[in-house]
Amino acid sequence: MDLDPLWYKKALIYELHIRAFHDSNGDGHGDIPGLIEKLPYLQDLGVDCLWLLPHYPSPLRDDGYDIADYYGIHPDYGTLADFQRLVEEAHKRGLRIIIELVVNHTSDQHPWFQEARRDPKSPKRNWYVWSDTDESYKGARIIFTDTERSNWTWDPVAKQYFWHRFFSHQPDLNYDNPEVQEAMLDVMRFWLNMGVDGFRCDAVPYLFEREGTNCENLPETHAFLKRLRKTIDSEYQGKVLLAEANQWPADVRVYFGEGDEFHMGFHFPVMPRLFMAVRREDRTPIVEIMQQTPDIPDTCQWAIFLRNHDELTLEMVTDEDRDYMYREYATDPRMRINLGIRRRLAPLMDNGRRRIELMHSLLFTLPGTPVLYYGDEIGMGDNIYLGDRNGVRTPMQWTGDRNAGFSRADYARLFAPVIADPVYGYQSINVEAQERQKSSLLQWVKRMIGIRQRYPVFAMGSLRFLTTENRKVLAFVREWEGQTVLVVCNLSRFAQPGVLDLREFEGSIPVELIGETPFPRISELPYQLSMGPYMFLWFRLDKPVQAKE
Repeated sequence: MDLDPLWYKKALIYELHIRAFHDSNGDGHGDIPGLIEKLPYLQDLGVDCLWLLPHYPSPLRDDGYDIADYYGIHPDYGTLADFQRLVEEAHKRGLRIIIELVVNHTSDQHPWFQEARRDPKSPKRNWYVWSDTDESYKGARIIFTDTERSNWTWDPVAKQYFWHRFFSHQPDLNYDNPEVQEAMLDVMRFWLNMGVDGFRCDAVPYLFEREGTNCENLPETHAFLKRLRKTIDSEYQGKVLLAEANQWPADVRVYFGEGDEFHMGFHFPVMPRLFMAVRREDRTPIVEIMQQTPDIPDTCQWAIFLRNHDELTLEMVTDEDRDYMYREYATDPRMRINLGIRRRLAPLMDNGRRRIELMHSLLFTLPGTPVLYYGDEIGMGDNIYLGDRNGVRTPMQWTGDRNAGFSRADYARLFAPVIADPVYGYQSINVEAQERQKSSLLQWVKRMIGIRQRYPVFAMGSLRFLTTENRKVLAFVREWEGQTVLVVCNLSRFAQPGVLDLREFEGSIPVELIGETPFPRISELPYQLSMGPYMFLWFRLDKPVQAKE
């Protein structure tokens, strides 16, 4: 295991759902023993860290983000002993484990809430936010506009309204109560003592409420989050906190503090702009959002991704751009949910191999720690006929055998049907088939991960865009500790000329990283490249060897 305290800056994270990954006991649900069986696959893929979606006991009305017990394992997934073994086996293979810490809310089935609603004199009553009216905090936006009409819900047992920023079955915790803060710190300590390497902290902007504000990003929220970080720094070593704050980069910047809050934060706005740039065949959306991204402390890192377990969120785009994305990527209304698109990467790219590779190239070369979503490495499809976001959370496709090799259960017992359509069906899209085929997407992803891992500049380096007259060509330089790489991407479906001003690197020899192929030496003249459709090139710029006198 890498003991570098900044390991998360050089990592490649793989996001997976235990329930959807591999079923070891034939009950139709993926489980922890099944995940342990597949650790060699993940090690071979080349990832460094596993991000597990919620594993806690839960009614599963929000796929586990409605937690009913912070100290347990959902019985479908296994036991605490299974989890302990998972951590140990993962660490043996050099894989770290990050889990969910849902700090903002619980399930309405959590014993804390049940006690609170039944007895107004209970100490737990003040663990949630109650009101006799639904008129408070009018400045707070409703996040799930497609299902919720208010952030307040009447509870007939408590005979009061309770506050929730998400679904009405997810009451918000009251962080003005010091007992709640201590309880969440204790939850964090419990799992750190189990050996986990960090937490993806869910919905962190919404912990406190104040009249006259939008109840987001409040100073009190940051004060508590700094307590989380201080606890980790003082009691544990080499652990990481990853913030889920779907905000503009300037607003997320404050969640890093001065290096004393979160180690990492998701860069949500860059993701839709990658899709926008490829569809428009114009680099502008990428360049603009990266130029709007503020500097962060040296010990901090952005996390970037193409797709994840939620919708392709369009909250951080203009209304005009949102309409454009819907027209281009979600013509069927069933593909849409809330303010986003509930589709996987391959279907969004019309299963175009060149486009899928180009998107991965951007993921692996732009600043930040890449996060891969399970199944995208083989080009899995989705099922738009499943409700909520479940269409992108279907069983992992391991083989062309029954149930895609995910489970031995009867098909009807699976937690969700496997993808079986003619294009993305498990008979053709599966790990076993792609491991045998040298030209498969899986084998290509492995190679690209390996190349990225050999060049720390991709993880640690600065970013500088190069100007080209052709807006269909994106070119940028990454630099770190004497290492320089040049990345050039053709965002168009047609061949394009790329003319670059590389005079500052005069005399250097660009070496293409995939084939270690040297290109012509850079001179004072414009450097010309011919780029095929959706083509990308990664160059190492080797400095000229000085002749001995």
